Amino acid sequence: MTAPAAESTAALTSPTILANMTPGRLYEDAIRFDNASIGSDGALAVLSGEKTGRSPRDKRIVRHPDSETNVWWSDVNIPLEESSFLAVRQRAVGFLDSQERLYTVDGFAGWDTEHRVKVRVVCARSYHALFMRNMLIRPTPDELAGFGEPDFVIYNAGQQAADPKVPGVASKTCVALSFERGEMVILGTQYAGEMKKGVFTLMNYLMPKCGVLSMHCSANEGADGDVSLFFGLSGTGKTTLSADASRRLIGDDEHCWTDRGVFNVEGGCYAKCIHLTAASEPQIHAAAIRFGSVLENVVVDPRTHAVDYDDGSITENTRACYPIEFIANAKTPCLGGHPRNVILLACDAFGVLPPVARLSPEQLMEHFLAGYSAKVAGTEQGVKEPQATFSACFGAPFLVWHPRKYAELLAARLEQHRAAAWLINTGWTGGPYGVGNRISLAHTRAILDAIHNGTLAQVATDVEPAFGLSIPKHCEGVPAELLAPRNAWPNKAAYDAAAKKLCEGFRAAANL
Repeated sequence: MTAPAAESTAALTSPTILANMTPGRLYEDAIRFDNASIGSDGALAVLSGEKTGRSPRDKRIVRHPDSETNVWWSDVNIPLEESSFLAVRQRAVGFLDSQERLYTVDGFAGWDTEHRVKVRVVCARSYHALFMRNMLIRPTPDELAGFGEPDFVIYNAGQQAADPKVPGVASKTCVALSFERGEMVILGTQYAGEMKKGVFTLMNYLMPKCGVLSMHCSANEGADGDVSLFFGLSGTGKTTLSADASRRLIGDDEHCWTDRGVFNVEGGCYAKCIHLTAASEPQIHAAAIRFGSVLENVVVDPRTHAVDYDDGSITENTRACYPIEFIANAKTPCLGGHPRNVILLACDAFGVLPPVARLSPEQLMEHFLAGYSAKVAGTEQGVKEPQATFSACFGAPFLVWHPRKYAELLAARLEQHRAAAWLINTGWTGGPYGVGNRISLAHTRAILDAIHNGTLAQVATDVEPAFGLSIPKHCEGVPAELLAPRNAWPNKAAYDAAAKKLCEGFRAAANL
């Protein structure tokens, strides 16, 4: 893949630049210099400081004649003049140069060698280096020896605040990307997820330029090579459901679909781990507790070093980061054929959507462009009742082109390869949040089993009136009364009112 040539990092003058350190050395430095600790099971436990999630309102894209007509300028992609980018870059490099030690990490984005991008990370926190060592695709010794100049450089100076007096910078946090320079600058946030999503934003710009669909989804593969994609916003089950003991994991978050099939963008996983247990998510739990994994903002007992996955006192957005090979049945290289099933996940807190529905091509496009899920009370400050959330293509904060660009690429791939499309609700049934019940993980896994073994596609369907969705009349392992959402509500008039309101939101969100 030909990407912009990034400026060399040779100009950095820090007295100690530690390149491509091993996990053991990064552990040592994190404990000595970064207030980190080791969990009782071996993972490195770290804190990201004030910011415990991404800062999408502070993301900026450099407006440049070579790319400005391709960018979806909006509250997702806020323009920044190149002079301002150079100012924030200078502030970041100045901070990095002032540090006693810096870390650099070299790796690839994209398992398909025809489309992969060489990435270099420059940072002052050893935990950030270990995080990106996990999340990028790790070069072989020969590849590392011949790595050369990167295509994309991330200057992570998150400990240094941005200067709001710089035109276009709105706060003390700034996450700025220049596609032409092949650079990303981070100021005022130490949340590690900004780095991985910066790489994904770059791929969301580069891939559609060459006719490749970039996707915010997970992917796995069955024993006979059948690939499934799982689109969904945070909290809908994208990572959990793709980690299936009976199928090989291709990746949990970022993929591309080419003329040859799908490939994972990343070399690791970044899983939410609030309330993580070995019983509910055995593969993720086993990966998170190993030496080499990073536990971000997870509470660890200072005396026993026991990890408390149920403690959300720092944030509900606790995370575990680990190399993909820590998942026992991961498929490496992380490549697969053309998908047989495309699954859209929604955590519907209003209890309107069915646990599963078969989607027509037109319905798939509508739901893909809407990108629906819901927030529930207690998960975010100020949220007291369920709130509908719409994020185009299930990943609006990371899109660069207009959403319809990605939708058109998806439609073309589906038509060519005849993939079946499904909608799965991992939220509520029998009423909204606080009244109904959360659809059990066991029932959702039974639905997925029926999709993957082909039986659900053969079942007769009923059409529900609100969205016109085709609902299977039967699914092995799922009570029949749960399949039709209106039937599960004691108050049918209340269901009709909730369904009407949600439909109106869908129509508005999909009409981009």
